[in-house]
Parts: sequence; structure tokens; C-alpha cells
Amino acid sequence: MEMDKVIFGDNQFFAVNHLSDEKSRAQAIQFKDDSAIIRVLDQAREVGINTFMCTTHDRIASVCDYMRANPEKYRDFKIYPCMPYAHKYANAVTDLGIVGAIKQYVPGNFFSAITKGGAAFLTKDFIGLMELFIDAEMKMFKGIKIPVIFIQNVLVDMILGLKMYEVFKEYDSYIRKKYNSEPGYITMNMPALLDALNSVGIENPIICCSINKIGFRMSGGKEIYEKYLAEKAFRPIAMQVLAAGALRPKEAIEYLGNFPKIESVLFGASSKSHIQETKELIEHYL
Repeated sequence: MEMDKVIFGDNQFFAVNHLSDEKSRAQAIQFKDDSAIIRVLDQAREVGINTFMCTTHDRIASVCDYMRANPEKYRDFKIYPCMPYAHKYANAVTDLGIVGAIKQYVPGNFFSAITKGGAAFLTKDFIGLMELFIDAEMKMFKGIKIPVIFIQNVLVDMILGLKMYEVFKEYDSYIRKKYNSEPGYITMNMPALLDALNSVGIENPIICCSINKIGFRMSGGKEIYEKYLAEKAFRPIAMQVLAAGALRPKEAIEYLGNFPKIESVLFGASSKSHIQETKELIEHYL
């Protein structure tokens, strides 16, 4: 499966700005209605971007509803879901407590299984629990093209730190079999992740990671990233290419052009002019 060179992200819709709280607040106001999100996605489509990479934020469910209601309009549009949306579960625990949150998001006889199996159940069936959560999060995307499904870096890097590499192998297998999609991984430590994936037989994986000229959020340092980009077999998606605004778009994307292996660039923008400008730079240098 060939990925689009330009992938549109969702940070701006949900007030995630790595440099400015003030800008985050402004974006929260700008995108308080779902129609504003759809308008910007349509602007991205108008300039030829047909892949949207997004969290499983509750508001994305409304966007998916709109797309299902307008199938011809979004016939060529693809979504790359990223899960879990950690804030959703954190908020649920705050509002409902741990037990209430599990009841809300985990279907079936979870509690009876724990009662029968105790703590051993949790250890033994961690993979099964992960599959339940994946299925719960994927419901909102029913009927929409989802060629790649990503695990968020908050979970990927936790699994990496715990050295539970078999979880990656099970995730890889489940996504391919259940959803006929390719598994993807978001990380802040691409070299360590790639080594871990290779160690359990996952070859040439799709990895979304920070790649930028100043080494922003590139754990281990820019030099090892550049070495892996030159020598290792994987399918990189570059994110945080502007290093949270420290780099100008032309300078940032020109740097990416040094690495032919980079398949796609993920970026977010709030205006059609910025979307158009960034897309043209990506297509020129990559």
C-alpha cells in the first residue's frame, strides 16, 4: 500500500499547540463547532490532500457521521486513526472513576472474567483487553477507508520502556487480520522502536516520528535518526517538522529532502493558504 506524500493532521482542531497556550485557546474557539473542522478538511481536499490522520477524539465521530452521509463527496478520502486518545480515558476516570470508565469503554463480561481469574486474568489476557479497546475505538470509523491504524506514542513508548515487545507483534497481527489495514506506530524514539519491532519479526514498519533540522523531540539525538533514515528498512512519516514553530516551513521541509526514504509528511494548519503553501513545499522537496 502506497501512502500519500502529504497527510493532514488534527492538532489544530483540538487546541494542541506545542509552543503557545494563547494560540491553543484561539484554536479552541475557532473550532468549537464541528462544521469548522469539516470546512478546513474540505479546504485540504480542494488543494488535493486526501489523507487525514487523527486521534479518536469524540468529535471525530461527528466528522465521520458527516462523511458517511456524503459518500460521493468523500469517495477518495482516507483516515488514519491514532489510538488511544488518552485524554478521553483520563477524563472518563475523573468523571466516572476507574470502574465506571472501564464499564463505559470495555464491552462484554470484563468484570465477571476478572472475578473468575483474578489478577492472573489481567496478565494473561492483556492482549485480549487491547483488542477490546481497539474495537471500541474503531467503531466510529465504520464504512470509512482506513488503510493504516496507528498506536499513539503515549502507549508505544510505554510498551517500549517496559520491553513488552510481543504486544507490538500481537497488535500488528490483529490490525492486519481484523481490519485489513496496515499497523502504524507513533513514537518519540524511532531508533529504539525500530530495533524492538525488528526483534519480534516486524519488518519495514510504518513509523511516524519527529524528524526536523534541530532535533526537536528526537530521542537519542538527530544523528542516530539520520543514520537510521539512511541505512534501515522502514517507512517513515515525518511529524513535528517545524519543531513547534522554531523552523520556517521552507527551511524545515528542505531538510526532509535529504532523506529519500521519508514517504509522507504530517502537518496541521488552520487556513487554506497555509495548507496550500505547505503541500507545495512538500511536493517540491520530497
